[in-house]
Amino acid sequence: MTRAMEQVGAGLEKIVAGSLRRAPAGQGPLQAWALACGQAVAARTRAVEFAQGILRVQVPDAGWRAELQALAPQYLAVINRFVAESVTRIEFVVLDRAAGEGACAPRA
Repeated sequence: MTRAMEQVGAGLEKIVAGSLRRAPAGQGPLQAWALACGQAVAARTRAVEFAQGILRVQVPDAGWRAELQALAPQYLAVINRFVAESVTRIEFVVLDRAAGEGACAPRA
């Protein structure tokens, strides 16, 4: 049974990787964010932009930014395993609620 589950897992990973690699330019890393960080983190964050190797992820506050920055190398490894475009860095930006939903506070 364990061997069969391993085969299913490997098959699913191939399907997901193939799908993300075929995503339109710049979209693969955005779509891979939730896969890399998991459901709980994805519910509180949002990948907002990918340009020049940098994935920008919106976070609710500075505490989240600090926690996720420590995990960034792990997230990079997972994302780069699945996407065609290389992500060199993840930049976590805090949502500036006073400026509106789409605006981000300057980096610290």
